[in-house]
Amino acid sequence: MNIDRIVLAFAGTVILASVALAHFVSPNWLWLTVFVGANLLQSSFTGFCPLARILARFGLQPGCAFQRRS
Repeated sequence: MNIDRIVLAFAGTVILASVALAHFVSPNWLWLTVFVGANLLQSSFTGFCPLARILARFGLQPGCAFQRRS
């Protein structure tokens, strides 16, 4: 599994967990969904993703989305 797939799986998991928590606990958990969505949006423009950098330090192979451009 490469970094791109892990990032997308992690983001999807956090969003689903946030929606479930908002439904069962408090609507304020939707702010976590907003944060994840905003981070995905900015990373699509900038190519910077904090989780991708952390995973790269652990030696995982990047996909094409989070490769460094020179």
